[in-house]
Amino acid sequence: MKELKNIKNILFDLDGVLYQDLEAVFGQVSKKMTEYISLKLDLDLKKAKELQTNYFHKYNTSLNGLMIHHDIKPKEFLKYVHDIDLSFMKKDFVLRKELEGLKLNKFIFTNGSKEHAINITKHLGIDDLFDGLFDIVDAEFSPKPTEKAFNLMIKKFKINPRETLYIEDIAKNLSIGKEKGTFTAWLINDEYWGKKESDKEFIDYKIKNLSLFLKEIRLLQNSKIK
Repeated sequence: MKELKNIKNILFDLDGVLYQDLEAVFGQVSKKMTEYISLKLDLDLKKAKELQTNYFHKYNTSLNGLMIHHDIKPKEFLKYVHDIDLSFMKKDFVLRKELEGLKLNKFIFTNGSKEHAINITKHLGIDDLFDGLFDIVDAEFSPKPTEKAFNLMIKKFKINPRETLYIEDIAKNLSIGKEKGTFTAWLINDEYWGKKESDKEFIDYKIKNLSLFLKEIRLLQNSKIK
């Protein structure tokens, strides 16, 4: 891990990285997406779910497919699907400690909305620890892992990819990061969409626990190892 000693920035994906209980959160979001598609396109819930899944796999986000084929208003969609109950989510004091201990620039890079990211990080008790947030609106609705999204993110944050670590739970999203020069870390998970392409060479690190990984980086950066 010695190459991480001198990094200056960390990019965090949101869902599945800053918290791991994807089903509890994204299960709600997915259900809201199905409802929205059903209402807007006058489909029964089964057909709406099929369309939602098809667009997700084909266009990286369901929203992208809906915009391309049905002229769906993206901000209305995002507001509807992210209106969820997070009362179950507890503050993550361990993660907070490790984020506080890292003297690096910390950014969130998500295909979700800014409002969703703020909602999640507030419930986790870490919303004040990030130096910037890049959402799907900032990406002009071009989702990860498109080159457009990555380039717009780099421009907004004014960072050098070669001084940056990029952490994701969806392995294939890291491909563009590696191409642009970042160090890459995949948070191991058994989700089909998450682990797809996790055997590729564009992944530098495979990690099981985010807080422990951040602790290793903190200790490395504070050490005298050159």
